[in-house]
Amino acid sequence: MHWLWVIIVGAIIGALAGAITNNGKSMGWISNILAGIVGSALGEGILGAWGPQLAGMAIIPSLIGAIILVLVVSFFVKKTS
Repeated sequence: MHWLWVIIVGAIIGALAGAITNNGKSMGWISNILAGIVGSALGEGILGAWGPQLAGMAIIPSLIGAIILVLVVSFFVKKTS
């Protein structure tokens, strides 16, 4: 049941990161989930696990990490297209 919550919270974090960076429309649901989960690991690795947590993910560092991840990935995808 924990993995279901991780996927749901990852999708929400990824969707928020896509909306904040205006790149959310080009990303699908699977990309949002991956951006949320990988961005969470990246953000918590860099900034630590502080603030409110859902499904074991610290929300604020996870969102910051997902925003960074979406910006970097969209930069490289736009350059190669």
